[in-house]
Amino acid sequence: MTNNTLAFIALCNEYCAELEHCRESEQQTFTGRMLDLLPRIYITARSLQPDPAADPDSMAIIPALEEDTYEQVRRAAELVLGEHDTYLETFVSDMKYSDEPIGASIAESLADLFQVMFNFIETVRDAAPETVEDAVAAVKEDFRTYWSQTLCNVMRPLNSIYQNAFNQ
Repeated sequence: MTNNTLAFIALCNEYCAELEHCRESEQQTFTGRMLDLLPRIYITARSLQPDPAADPDSMAIIPALEEDTYEQVRRAAELVLGEHDTYLETFVSDMKYSDEPIGASIAESLADLFQVMFNFIETVRDAAPETVEDAVAAVKEDFRTYWSQTLCNVMRPLNSIYQNAFNQ
């Protein structure tokens, strides 16, 4: 296991812990923590180098997150963000066909990322090295095709909330 893989696992753990306990945070503290973690997660995930022999299709990331837990995390983030949870999304494929703006939820995006990272952590916990390598290959492919865009999209409104807090 590479140092970058270990760093990614640690960041996933840190992110999940932050979301699980966000209800205890003030809005500015929470958005600041997300703005600290998300770029590091992006850089580390982008830099993951799965073993060339690993097969991302040989095993799926175990879907360990229960729907109730997902909803608790989403709702807790929504409560912390309050009226600032909704933002206009510009990177939705349907946007080019719409005359109306498309709203998105920061809390839902953060919960979607939580689901990816939680499932990854559960998959690699106590796993054999080959399983870890396959999981790294799978999460890297999912990053490329799905959740990297979610991560980038949610940083813009988080930054706006955080920066606007200084102007009040």
